[in-house]
Amino acid sequence: MGAMTWVLLAVGLLVLFWAVGAYNRLVRLKNAITNAFGQIDVQLKRRYDLIPNLVEVARKYLAHEAQTLEAVIAARNQARSAEQKAAGSPLNAGALGALAGAEQLLGGALGRLFAVAEAYPELKADQTMRELSEELASTENRIGFARQAFNDHVLEFNDAAAQFPTLIVARLFNFQPQAMLASTTSETERAAVKVAF
Repeated sequence: MGAMTWVLLAVGLLVLFWAVGAYNRLVRLKNAITNAFGQIDVQLKRRYDLIPNLVEVARKYLAHEAQTLEAVIAARNQARSAEQKAAGSPLNAGALGALAGAEQLLGGALGRLFAVAEAYPELKADQTMRELSEELASTENRIGFARQAFNDHVLEFNDAAAQFPTLIVARLFNFQPQAMLASTTSETERAAVKVAF
């Protein structure tokens, strides 16, 4: 074997090692996205578990607001169903979009509940209601942080998969760009959902 053959063999091995490294990096980044969604999933489940308790406490005071309470429970159930579908395939853009839409409806329903609750001083003074509201506000913050971490991982993956020369490996092995999880509430809804008991 001549020197040229050795050089070509060495270059071929370097390209192979680089391709394996690029593939493994993309797999690791994709797994990080799935893990980050798992963190969102934990916080969403925590919130879904808090909402029925909040509604039960409010029900004692808001007898004339049954429609508002039912809307919160219906929105919670819809969001929980969307969350379960998204948890089954956290890399599916359609499932993430459905989750974002359901979460937006839930945020609006909770906002209406808290707006109605403002008119009931006894409800605002209820210790259990205050505690549940504080837990819900804390959980909302955790969801926001988990969403940001998820989006950071998606951005890192999408950047890696779109940059040359890793782009070649991404296309060869069908690594598709991933969808970010958008904020589920608009600025006005976010302001209305603030819990201040």
